[in-house]
Amino acid sequence: MEISGIISAIVIGLIIGVLGRLVVPGRQHIGVLWTIVVGIVAALIGSAIAAGFGVADTKGPDWIEWLIQIALAAVGISALDRARSRR
Repeated sequence: MEISGIISAIVIGLIIGVLGRLVVPGRQHIGVLWTIVVGIVAALIGSAIAAGFGVADTKGPDWIEWLIQIALAAVGISALDRARSRR
């Protein structure tokens, strides 16, 4: 993977993480770094799921892929927030 791929993964992860965080109601007690990490993981897994369903490469924006990624980020942020609040 080239440096541009790593930078784009971080930027996309940030966007997906922030959108996932906006979907989750209430205040989350996780930092920005965890939001980026969850966003990157959600983007990678969401892309794989979308490719499995055959909706990853469509004409125009890949709205279904984005929705899958944002939903996974919301689930990941909720799970991480619950795990960290138990401490």
